[in-house]
Amino acid sequence: YIWNHGTRPEPLMRSKTRIVADGKEPDIWGFDGSSTNQAPGSNSDCVLRPVFTCPDPLRGGKNVLVLCEVELTDFTPHPTNTRAFCRQAYEKYADQHPLVGIEQEYTFFQQGRPLGWPEVGYPAPQGPYY
Repeated sequence: YIWNHGTRPEPLMRSKTRIVADGKEPDIWGFDGSSTNQAPGSNSDCVLRPVFTCPDPLRGGKNVLVLCEVELTDFTPHPTNTRAFCRQAYEKYADQHPLVGIEQEYTFFQQGRPLGWPEVGYPAPQGPYY
């Protein structure tokens, strides 16, 4: 089970492992939100709702990754669950055809430093490197 936790401004990924019987779909599970910046210690229960599964490329075999949304115990989206709000907008404008893209960035290193950077200090503004 994998989810975004409540760190601001950028959430980090959290995960925990569960054994699910063969042929059974992963179902709702809970976690202690006080350890992920998503709940106070006095009321720390949060809900993980599976929304997507795929084969686990690292463990292989029958293992799967379970991507989850975080919900409150009343099963409404947790305030940190931005995916739920995105889905609501997508459903509201289902007659439209939105374009969604994913950006991936990579850094090349040469001799222990980013390609194009000087041996000491910092480079000039972006240009000869990316």
